[in-house]
Amino acid sequence: MPRAVIFDQFGGPEVLRIGELAVDDPGDGEVRIRVRALGLNRAEALMRRGQYIEHPALPARVGLEAAGTVDAIGLGVRGLAVGDAVSVIPPISMIAHPTHGEMATLPAAHIVRNPAGFDWESAAALWMAYLTAYGALVEVAQIKADDYVVITAASSSVGIAAIQIANMIGARPIAVTRTSAKRAALVAAGAAHVVAAEEEVLAERLIAIAGPAGVRAALDAVGGPIVEALAAAMAPNGIVIEYGGLSAEPTPFPMPAALAKRLTLRGYLVHEVIENPQRLDAAKAFILGGVASGALKPVIDRVFTFDEIAEAYRHLESNAQFGKIVVRV
Repeated sequence: MPRAVIFDQFGGPEVLRIGELAVDDPGDGEVRIRVRALGLNRAEALMRRGQYIEHPALPARVGLEAAGTVDAIGLGVRGLAVGDAVSVIPPISMIAHPTHGEMATLPAAHIVRNPAGFDWESAAALWMAYLTAYGALVEVAQIKADDYVVITAASSSVGIAAIQIANMIGARPIAVTRTSAKRAALVAAGAAHVVAAEEEVLAERLIAIAGPAGVRAALDAVGGPIVEALAAAMAPNGIVIEYGGLSAEPTPFPMPAALAKRLTLRGYLVHEVIENPQRLDAAKAFILGGVASGALKPVIDRVFTFDEIAEAYRHLESNAQFGKIVVRV
């Protein structure tokens, strides 16, 4: 039987195990893929710890991204054939459609043929990061050329995707990272400016960079006290988009700046793009167009083997990575 990543209790990476799992034939409108590579995400770590927006019954599985070959097709599926090289649009429910195993079954609408020339690792690293950044910056913030755009947790896969998308549009990405250790890598990845939040006064640096124009949009994975610094640097009618919640500290509402500048502070989930067919089609066209032009390209930090799944998640949660962590199956 195929193997899958399973956990029997909530906790750290040490609770993960690899076990055998029976796999049913795909149902109507579903596709089963033989997985070749997996992309890792913070959401999976949160679910494993019992802190995600979904709370599974135990034992449970995880996984939002995968790439592989079509193994079987259910009734009513068109446009795909057994053997096609494909990748996964993250499912709305990780409980219903986990991907971290040697086999994964998903709705056909969540299966996309891989871009030409993409290896398994790049295909597994594509969709979560770029859909998240696209939905926030292009659809919600509607950034334009020359806009200053702040991106926190900038060395994450979403952060790098956001830098690339901002550059593709002609905006000016300001990467926020904790220390100067990743400054050179962020500049090489396309950041117009880099701010080390633990070494500099964040609000002052952002204001100095953006000048009188101010920051048009901020994509913030952190939350907590940093929101007040972001608000202080925003332009009138600017927007702060919260999507990650990495900070363990409470997130204050920056009332004076919000009132004075008529700011928008908005929570965002990539689900709002994925669950809307028209928005998802637009997002796929934008991302695949950017891939074809060379403007968008996943950055892979490190590749682990399937048997190293716990170690791969330890690396994810260490915050040491630059780009996407991928597991080869």
